[in-house]
Amino acid sequence: MVINITLIVTALVAVNFLLLKFSSNKTNQKRKSNKLPTIITHQATLDLEAREYGNTGS
Repeated sequence: MVINITLIVTALVAVNFLLLKFSSNKTNQKRKSNKLPTIITHQATLDLEAREYGNTGS
């Protein structure tokens, strides 16, 4: 009984490794080393006009 379970588990593990080895889900890992990084700058503007807010009632 123990030998049967061991053989079944071993066979399932072997099939799993074979499926993992010959998997068709391959991805291309191309890296673009010549692409320059994009620099994002934020320019803050000052609002010189005074804002007046309405009364809130509190």
